[in-house]
Amino acid sequence: MFDALNITSTGLMAESLRLGLVANNLANATTTQTATGFPYQSESALLSSMPARNHGAYKGVGQGVMVQAIVSSQAPFPQVYDPTSPLANKKGYILQSNVNLSTQMVDMAEASQAYQANANAFTADKNMILKALTLGA
Repeated sequence: MFDALNITSTGLMAESLRLGLVANNLANATTTQTATGFPYQSESALLSSMPARNHGAYKGVGQGVMVQAIVSSQAPFPQVYDPTSPLANKKGYILQSNVNLSTQMVDMAEASQAYQANANAFTADKNMILKALTLGA
């Protein structure tokens, strides 16, 4: 009976993590040097479905979503000419973060809508369970 709540809660957690990663990416979009000595690298979550059960009444039914990994973008760091910066190389260029603001805004909208859809599904599941509990009363 509570499987639906468990499944939608995995979606809520995954989308919450995605929103957190977008917020972190936006906050670090202008970070030109991290502890590694390089600019901040944009991060995103790699999601996958949880394996389906192989026995019982719900055999073959998916069990939700899980975060498989948090991956750093492999996009090149843009170079900006600023010979006055202490981070500039011999030619006067500094490396910028590879955070793409347009991509982050799309990711934020997508994750926000997916989170809301999961929240709506969770509420609907909860209401159905509560209704089922009152049927015999």
